[in-house]
Formats: sequence, structure tokens, C-alpha cells
Amino acid sequence: MEYLILLFIGIIAGIVAGLFGIGGGVVIVPSLVYIMNFPLIMANGTSLAALLLPVGIFAVKQYHSSGFVNIKTAAIISLGMLTGVFGGAEIAHLLSPNYLRMAYGFFLLYVTIKFIDFTSIINKFKKEKKSNILEKKDDEYEIRNVNIFLIYLFGIIAGIMSGMFGIGGGLIIVPFLLTVMNFHPKMAIGTSLASLLLPVGLPGIFVYYNAGNLNFIYAGMVALGIIIGSIFGAKISLGLPTKTVKKIYGYFVFIMAIDFIFF
Repeated sequence: MEYLILLFIGIIAGIVAGLFGIGGGVVIVPSLVYIMNFPLIMANGTSLAALLLPVGIFAVKQYHSSGFVNIKTAAIISLGMLTGVFGGAEIAHLLSPNYLRMAYGFFLLYVTIKFIDFTSIINKFKKEKKSNILEKKDDEYEIRNVNIFLIYLFGIIAGIMSGMFGIGGGLIIVPFLLTVMNFHPKMAIGTSLASLLLPVGLPGIFVYYNAGNLNFIYAGMVALGIIIGSIFGAKISLGLPTKTVKKIYGYFVFIMAIDFIFF
């Protein structure tokens, strides 16, 4: 029965991964904690191991065929993540569980702010005129030329976060591509998924395994679910308007942030 639960967790995580360009750890970690009663540190390690395989490869193929993957940027980010993930895993084992949860929650809250137009929400609540912040059209996104070292640096940061919280790193990568490089949201999602195809979490996995905080069988079941779910997530994302994708992502992450900070 527990294997079926793990498979289901993986499928849900895969759908979220395909939708939002993340590894799926933001679903896997809380699910392992609340449903499977894993300690947070073990949930992080198992999640990181589940994301080791190229679980999003079918979703990436769909984004790539639609023209929403930047291979060069994805490769640079992957290299940075490979550099940073070991340090993140070491930090996770130095922090107390309570501090780790709080840090994770505030990290997710930061991501929320990047994705939800709170000004527009407040104006609607007050029944005032719409916010004068205009949504870009799909053909108005022009990728900015950014120093390769800066992209690599953000890859390192994503790797540190991945090692600390058992996530793929997309929660750092996607906002960076959107805000700094001016990627189209679907391009940011596709490129983020592509950067997670390589086994960038391997150095961090060694840390969790040596500390006894990793279950490979559980990780394998979750990984299988992610492969299945990510295909459906990508199809849903590619079929939705850009503005809708951003809003759904923002609300999803906001709920997760509140849960980790206050509960």
C-alpha cells in the first residue's frame, strides 16, 4: 500500500513539475512528511534521490517541440547546480529541523511574490479600477543578454537550495529566468526542466546517504510517478494562457509557504 501512495505522490509531483518547470520536490517533501511521516531531513534526501533520474525528459520534449527550451542556458545552470548541491546538503544537516522548515517556508514566500500581482488583487478587492500593470503579450518577450557567470552563479544558488530542501531547483531557476533574463514564462518552465535532466543532485545524495537519510526504494517509486505525471503537466501548461500559468504557480507556492512557516 505504501508503494502505491508513493507512486501517487510522484504522479502529483510530476504534474506540478510539468506545469511549473520545477523538479517536484516542493510536493514530494511535504507529502513524505505529512502522509508517510518521514522526518524532514529524510524527506529531503529521498526527494533529491527521486529527482536524480531524468524524470522530466518527456515533458522537456514537449516544451522543446513547441520552441520553449533554451539549451545553452539550461546547460550553464546545470553546471552551476552540480557545483552547489553538495554545500546545500551539508548545510541541511547542520540546521535544526525547525529552522530548516522556517527557511524553506520563507524561501517559498519569496517565490510567491515574484509570481502574483498583489497590486491587482488588492484593487479588485476594493472594487477599484484594474491595476495599470499590463500583461505582456507572447511576442513581446525578448531574452536579455546576461553574463554567463551570472547564470552559472544562479545555478550554484539553485544547487544549494536543492541540496538543502530536496527540491529540483526550479523554484529558483524559473523566477530568475523570468525576472533577470526576461524569458517567456513557458520558455522559463521548459528551460528549467531541461536544466534538471542531468543528475545534478548526485553530490548531495552522497551526503544524505552517508547520514542515513535516504531510502532508494521509496525514491524509485516516487521517480516512476514523476515520469508519468510530468507528461500531463506539460500538456496542461502548454495549453493554458501565459497569465494563467503564472497565477496558478504563484498561488500554489503561496499555500506551501504558509504551511511550512506556521504549521
